Amino acid sequence: MARTDEDGRTARNTAPVDTSQVDTVPRAGSPAAGAAVPGARMPRWLPRAMVLALALVAAFQLGSWAFHQLTGLLINILIAFFLALAIEPAVSWMASRGMRRGFATFLVFLGLAIAVAGFVTLLGSMLAGQIIKMVEGFPDYLDSVINWINETFHSHLRRVDVQEGLLHSDWLRKYAQNSAAGVLDVSGQVLGGLFQLLTIGLFAFYFAADGPRLRRTLCSVLPPSRQAEVLRAWEIAVDKTGGYLYSRGVMALISGIAHYVLLAALGVPYAPVLGVWVGLVSQFIPTIGTYLAGALPMLIAFTVDPLYAVWVLVFVVIYQQFENYMLQPKLTSKSVDIHPAVAFGSVIAGTALLGAVGALIAIPAVATLQAFLGAYVKRYDVTDDPRVHGHRRRGTDAPGLLSRARRLIWQRPAEESEEPEEGSA
Repeated sequence: MARTDEDGRTARNTAPVDTSQVDTVPRAGSPAAGAAVPGARMPRWLPRAMVLALALVAAFQLGSWAFHQLTGLLINILIAFFLALAIEPAVSWMASRGMRRGFATFLVFLGLAIAVAGFVTLLGSMLAGQIIKMVEGFPDYLDSVINWINETFHSHLRRVDVQEGLLHSDWLRKYAQNSAAGVLDVSGQVLGGLFQLLTIGLFAFYFAADGPRLRRTLCSVLPPSRQAEVLRAWEIAVDKTGGYLYSRGVMALISGIAHYVLLAALGVPYAPVLGVWVGLVSQFIPTIGTYLAGALPMLIAFTVDPLYAVWVLVFVVIYQQFENYMLQPKLTSKSVDIHPAVAFGSVIAGTALLGAVGALIAIPAVATLQAFLGAYVKRYDVTDDPRVHGHRRRGTDAPGLLSRARRLIWQRPAEESEEPEEGSA
């Protein structure tokens, strides 16, 4: 039977079937309804991503291990860099007078070595003399102690018995064995310290002697705008480090003279050496330098008279307060231009990060960073407001505390006098 117009129109109006949706629907029992097809291949990027991730993890682990192994060397290089910055003004001054920079650096290091060797020699001779004196006077001291014990406790103790008891005691035998075993450890530590000192000196010599070449090498890999910033940062670091050492040297000189005058007045032996010891140790050994510097003069003064040790302790405490609150802020503000609170916080932070080395280089590092960043911080004029100077601004309608208290005192008797009048009415 032939199609009518209505059938034709109906057929034409019927929407076509989307065969793609029909084909993609998984049928029961087909492979697509379960797991993936066995013949399917993984994406090409997946193996490369896994290899890259493993390579990054391995590089991080290797870098972390290398950093921990080289921490000592990096700290030595940092100390050498600041030491080179400290002697840079002297080396540059001699180089500007026509001397070769390498020879000028050698002369500066030679002067430092002679000064350190002389100080160590004087200190060693003083300690050796005191040790010999204590050893020679030990029998007399032991006799005085034994006599005091016999008179106090009515005993019959003799020095021979004490000596034999000490010689045949297990404690002395164990102490001698431990001391003999610790000699090798002490020798190893001394050799390690000498090698570390040699490393620092060698790097500092190269940094100071080849300073211009090092600056040219750094600037050669930077654009001209960055080169000016690097050279400016270098100049600021030299000024701040030199100013810090200058202020420390002045405070060491004042401290040494003050303690020498006290020790000489008390008649303590080796007063000049002890004055130099107090001045240098208290200023250039951070955190514990003050206590370590005052301990040795107290010990030497105690051998003369115990009361002298008390006087030395009192003087050390008083002078330390004078130095912390009067002398150091003035010198530091002029040479390093850093607030005392910032200096104290930087020393604590440096000690937490790098120990004694961090405490020693913290102040010049923070002063350099503060001066370098200060050039890029825009500053404005401060308004002339009383609150800027710590004064409270009082309005016309806001009375002060004194006026409010006075008004309250005068209002209370007036209210009490009005209450009886109202009761009588």
